[in-house]
Amino acid sequence: MPSLEKESKKSQIYRAAAQLFKEKGYQAASMRDLAERVELRASSLYNHIGSKEEILQQICFEHAQDFLKAMQEVEQLPISQGQKIERLLRFHIRKALKEVSSLTVFNDEWKHLSSPQLEEFRDLRKDYENRFRAIIEQAVASGELPNLDTELLLYALLNAIHWLPNWNHRNSELTASELEEQVLRILLKGIQK
Repeated sequence: MPSLEKESKKSQIYRAAAQLFKEKGYQAASMRDLAERVELRASSLYNHIGSKEEILQQICFEHAQDFLKAMQEVEQLPISQGQKIERLLRFHIRKALKEVSSLTVFNDEWKHLSSPQLEEFRDLRKDYENRFRAIIEQAVASGELPNLDTELLLYALLNAIHWLPNWNHRNSELTASELEEQVLRILLKGIQK
């Protein structure tokens, strides 16, 4: 069983790697860069992790599982389809604001996974999107959402919150909760008075 100190160092390595991948991109980031960030020799880094791709896999699959768990919880709630969409969007927004670096890697760098992990990850994304699409279809059928193209609605919602990890909080007077409410208002009610 790993010691608490090693677990702590491993967490530091994953956090630093996410920041490094966000800044440089996965392919441009080197293990030497990562070792410098966590103040280890490159050879010592391998005592804590197996490879750079192992870190990418961990980040991508951990977030994928978080999203699928949130989806499962929302699907089981006895609330309207529109409320389910709102809950899912709130989850996306909160996660994006809390886990900026690793979620950016999840959103942008997953394509660098190798087979068979790449195909497995794509299947998880497809599963999540299909389940979200089903909720949207039910919301349209019940009249909670306008009768618009389901694909357009799905990707408009998901892509509208994709940028949130890059939100520059320092240049805004909005608190995280105010930002969440305003994004939801824009997405669910539009921008017209």
